[in-house]
Amino acid sequence: MKALVISKQGPIVHENVALADWPEPPAPPTGHARVRTLCSALNHLDLWVGKGVPGLKLSYPRIGGSDACGIIDAVGPDTDASWLGKQVILNAATARPAAPRPDDPPSPIAADYELLGEHHNGVHAQFFNAPVDNLQHVPNIDPAHAAAFGLTFLTAYSMLVTKAQVRPGHFVLITGIGGGVATATLNLCVALGARPIVTSRQQWKLDKARQLGAIAGILDDGTDFSRKVREATAGRGVDIAIDSSGKATHLWCIKSLARGGTYATPGCTSGPDATTDLARIFWNQLRILGSTMGSNDEFASLAAMLRAGKLAPVVDKVFPAANGADAYAHLAASQQMGKVVIDWR
Repeated sequence: MKALVISKQGPIVHENVALADWPEPPAPPTGHARVRTLCSALNHLDLWVGKGVPGLKLSYPRIGGSDACGIIDAVGPDTDASWLGKQVILNAATARPAAPRPDDPPSPIAADYELLGEHHNGVHAQFFNAPVDNLQHVPNIDPAHAAAFGLTFLTAYSMLVTKAQVRPGHFVLITGIGGGVATATLNLCVALGARPIVTSRQQWKLDKARQLGAIAGILDDGTDFSRKVREATAGRGVDIAIDSSGKATHLWCIKSLARGGTYATPGCTSGPDATTDLARIFWNQLRILGSTMGSNDEFASLAAMLRAGKLAPVVDKVFPAANGADAYAHLAASQQMGKVVIDWR
């Protein structure tokens, strides 16, 4: 089969990506299916896999990719044959088995996950195998939009709904609008009746976000934007701040929160060593939450919203698989508004 292969680790990822021959996946085992890829989509994670994920030893050559839409063309032994021929999307996160010790107390911490496209070879290929428990049927949905759905919407849903407990009417600050998780969070806020406020360093992204339902857009010039956030909420502040930037924006998000508000982070692209304000955190009884990926139950809830037409993934640009390296370069340039998709049809 053909796959987008990362030949070696390097800081400029697209220089090491090419469409090449790769062995087809083996016959799927029990509980698994083989998927013929229609479209796959890039995440910022794909750039890290090419550069090398800190703390994770990756071997090269390898295939990235954690988001895809495709058609099931084979299932493993003792696996429901009614999956055959179904168009599906993928939750690339599989929970690692717990290994409790004899005296461990119950843990409130969510599952530890491994990812197709990070810990294992991914879905930027003509075929891939996946557990059927991690697949959702999405008939009559454009494959490019369906491929743009999985990991970013699951990350956003688990963070915004399950952990931060968003409610209709909540003000939600979303930093760095344009990325996949940020645009998914905006989409979810609109669908759930929350009031999203977005930031960006590019005015055209703010204008697009207003078209997608943001109630306010704040141009981030690298200085404290919390006063502008409070002006947009009549001085109150936001109930939830969703921030994947980290170091560059964390403190301004903390200062933007209303009393009892929640800061939630799924990543830290600008660095992990942020300055914070502990006095504000305890006086205003703020919560700080970390979130990564999500469960199959959460994915099923999301897929139901997608099938019902409640959510609409934002696709920035679609590249043919032969131009996959250009897709990586486009993502690396940070000029996208929504997801970058690769078409395998």
